[in-house]
Amino acid sequence: MTTTELLRTEKLCKTFSSGGVQQHVLKNLDITLVQGDFTVIMGSSGSGKSTLLYAISGMDKPTLGEIYFSGQKISKLNNDQLAVFRRRNCGFVFQQVHLLDHMSILDNVLASGLLLSRDRRALAAKAKKLFTQVGLNEAAWGKFPSQLSGGEAQRAGIVRALINDPHLIFADEPTGALNSAASDSVLNVLTDVNRNGQSIVMVTHDLKTALRGNRVLYLRDGVICGDLKLEPYRPEQQHARHEKLTAFLAEMGW
Repeated sequence: MTTTELLRTEKLCKTFSSGGVQQHVLKNLDITLVQGDFTVIMGSSGSGKSTLLYAISGMDKPTLGEIYFSGQKISKLNNDQLAVFRRRNCGFVFQQVHLLDHMSILDNVLASGLLLSRDRRALAAKAKKLFTQVGLNEAAWGKFPSQLSGGEAQRAGIVRALINDPHLIFADEPTGALNSAASDSVLNVLTDVNRNGQSIVMVTHDLKTALRGNRVLYLRDGVICGDLKLEPYRPEQQHARHEKLTAFLAEMGW
């Protein structure tokens, strides 16, 4: 099976300075992500998971090393260039949804879409189709974020992430603030969009969430020390998948 490289890092390093002390959070990481994968990044607290996500998405700049996204070197772009790059190539789903409280969820999504397109009517039609796909019916489109449940708000956040047809969705603990039922709902949406070809990179500390990925990278002290390949997620294979991932994480010392 042929694979298309989507993102690659070479000797990626990130160092923070605090009180004159250098903290090396990412250390010479060489990673290749391919189109269509649902990649999960795991590791203990402080291992560098979110720092890695922010670096490869262009939200933060590495200290050393290179990042190539669809063949474009993004590690040397300035802040304005990175903003344009993110707008055109990336979608983001965070633990806190960060929807604008004074706007309906439809207008929240349109505000993101209008950064790239002036065709409001076409964007609205696209947004409504996406809302339907993630299980948000017409009655919800005009609601404000405060009128939604946590799971509904996160699904609206996924629509906002999808509206500009990103090459890659970056998700940082997307179910961390949700109860079990809402978490399952959001994970089902992410699984479905991945099954339809959307590439995803997700940081999580949760085993159930990690089961949705077809690749799991384990980060320890800023170094990738494990790389587990799995088949695409199927509910009927949950038990065997759970055993394989649990064994891998035990080997990693999780």
